[in-house]
Amino acid sequence: MSNFHAAIHIRDFRLFVMSRLFITLAIHLQAVVVGWQVYALTNDPLALGLIGLAEAIPSISVALYAGHVADITDRKKIIQLCEGALCLCSAALLFFTLPIGEGFLRQGVWPVYAVIFISGIARGFYSPAAFSFMPQLVHRELYQNAILWNTAVWQCAAVCGPMLGGLLYGFFNITAAYLADLSLMIFGLTCISLVPNRPVPQKTEEPGVVEKIKAGVRFVFSNQILLAALSLDLFAVLFGGAVALLPIFAKDILLVGKTGLGILRAAPAVGAFLTALLIIYFPIKKHVGKILLWCVAGFGLCMVGFGLSTSFALSVFLLALSGAFDSVSSIVRSMLVHTLTPENMKGRVSSVNTIFIGSSNEIGAFESGVSAKLIGAVPSVIFGGVMTLGVVAVTAWKAVKLRVLDRAA
Repeated sequence: MSNFHAAIHIRDFRLFVMSRLFITLAIHLQAVVVGWQVYALTNDPLALGLIGLAEAIPSISVALYAGHVADITDRKKIIQLCEGALCLCSAALLFFTLPIGEGFLRQGVWPVYAVIFISGIARGFYSPAAFSFMPQLVHRELYQNAILWNTAVWQCAAVCGPMLGGLLYGFFNITAAYLADLSLMIFGLTCISLVPNRPVPQKTEEPGVVEKIKAGVRFVFSNQILLAALSLDLFAVLFGGAVALLPIFAKDILLVGKTGLGILRAAPAVGAFLTALLIIYFPIKKHVGKILLWCVAGFGLCMVGFGLSTSFALSVFLLALSGAFDSVSSIVRSMLVHTLTPENMKGRVSSVNTIFIGSSNEIGAFESGVSAKLIGAVPSVIFGGVMTLGVVAVTAWKAVKLRVLDRAA
């Protein structure tokens, strides 16, 4: 058995990543359809930003407690409950498109926001549970290979999900798109249900829930490498992401319609997926800190170029390149969290990671919507890219340990 296939040959890990594949396909398919649906109903850039805010607020609110729960409870059961809740949310979005449920959207899009809010709670609990459950399925020496496969599968789903959403919406209708969303969610829940339970990690010694949560937060903030890596991606994604504004670029700037929107949404994931596969063959072994900093800077430059582009082909290329840079930073960050964090604190530390990284996507979407409303979509994306470059410069200056870091493990 080659090192390339080491983790994927383990049955339980394979079922886990299959579940992630289906759930991620559904989430990204749903994101494209919801974005186009809301923009078509409102024609308001701010409404797109509010989608992200509707998910970020509950996700952030529950994240720290969710991390604590993941460290003291069967992580597989948490994942099952969360995926079940996501199934119900997908069913509700499908219901709104049927004749019996169409009336719910006649007075506005608030029912969609309500469903997204509920899904935000589920994803807030899902992230730390899934993140900390994965290393329980493989030996420590296979962490890097498992992370790379998990990343590659996730990115593959992120490639296909938006394209599938755009194609189903464009060539069929919104009901067909949401039906596929629900079906994929159910497949994901089935796969994770086939994975045997794993032992609950030994509890840490802090008395009470609050102290245990504080211990996880202190662990992150006392480790300069972890804090710098998480902060770097937090502000880069917060300012540099343009995903929330893609419906505007597809409809009003590049003039490529729903199918073009699916391609634009998929482009970053294509670059990320190919990069993850490349790193499986050629793992990052040296100069980890410098590579991380340069890749985030490259991401910022891609966003500036995307904002200036009026060519569909060039825009797709720049988004794909941004995904390649982002893939490297995600892989490095995951390796740092897994290797520097004790097993019985992984849930809490990953919940901090969720706040720093996961929810920054949604808050970044809100920031993009607000700035696009105030100064326009193109200036908003360019401003975000420039801010990302500034964040890299400050991090490189202040976080010396990250800058000189040679190996992730």
